Amino acid sequence: MKTIGKLAKELGINVETVRFYERKGLIVQPQRPDSGYRMYDNTHINQLKFILKAKALGFTLDEVASLMSMSGNCADVESMGLQKLKLIREKIADLQRLEHVIQDMTNSCKANQDPNSCPIINSLN
Repeated sequence: MKTIGKLAKELGINVETVRFYERKGLIVQPQRPDSGYRMYDNTHINQLKFILKAKALGFTLDEVASLMSMSGNCADVESMGLQKLKLIREKIADLQRLEHVIQDMTNSCKANQDPNSCPIINSLN
């Protein structure tokens, strides 16, 4: 059992992050005992670790909540994972297109002989 401060420190997050996840309904806030401080147990720690790992993989908080609610339904989890993978691949393709455009623009600067004109600035106007 840990206080919110010790829990947050152990997980490398801010106390306000724990409170935010409580307000979002991702974890249940423990009852405050008469002695004062709420105590968080291993269930809370495991839930927070799950949330942090899922967020690191790019899942939104709404998606994390869905994942937490479908723990035993692998087909639904797989479907969500495939949707996330499709989104990631689309973002990669967009970034690759952007990379080529920026590369072409910077190449035009190298070839530019006019010190009073910049091809990049001109293309943005």
